[in-house]
This record gives sequence, C-alpha cells and structure tokens, in this order.
Amino acid sequence: MLSDYFDAMHTQDMDKFDRVFHTDVVLYSAQTGELNRRPYDVYREAVVNRESPESKGEERKDEILLIDEISDTAAMAKVQLQMMGGVMQDYLTLIHIDGRWQIISKIWERVGDVA
Repeated sequence: MLSDYFDAMHTQDMDKFDRVFHTDVVLYSAQTGELNRRPYDVYREAVVNRESPESKGEERKDEILLIDEISDTAAMAKVQLQMMGGVMQDYLTLIHIDGRWQIISKIWERVGDVA
C-alpha cells in the first residue's frame, strides 16, 4: 500500500490515489500557523489539477521511516518523500477495511528543500 502511495504522489496515478486513500480521509497541516484541513474530495481535485512531480522531471526519493501496527486493523506510518521542490514528512493513519489497508488521515509537513 505504501508503494502505491509513493507512486500516486509522484505520478499522480489517480487509480492508485483512490485505492490508498479512504473516501473519508482528511489531511492536516499547520505550516502557515493556521490549520489547513483538506477532506478527500478537495485533496483529490487539487492533485488532479496540479502538474505531477514526475512530469516536471523531479527526482523521486521515498523512504519509510516508521511503521507501527496497533492491531490487525489499525496502524501508523511515518514516511518521507521529495516533491514540489521540498522534502515532505507525513504521518499516515491507516485502517484495514474492505480487505485492504487505506489512509484515513494524513498530517504532513515540509521539513526541508530539495538540494
């Protein structure tokens, strides 16, 4: 599932996007000092309408920093990836439902710039 997540973020393959994100997902960030909250439909539309890192020729660098499986149906993953000129870290809350793992919430932060 995390491989599909990294693919979706880099290539904007919307089939993989729809597979990894639960339709009730919410994304959060507070980088600007204010809460940025994006539900599934808002986030999906933003991804569809932006130029993919792949099409911009950006180097792909993905890393799984931590996986913590709480139970057979709940887990958390901390990942890092490069996109849009930045180094991003995400905390992904995962649920196992409908026979597969899906992201139910995402907290993200830009932690640096691509050198």
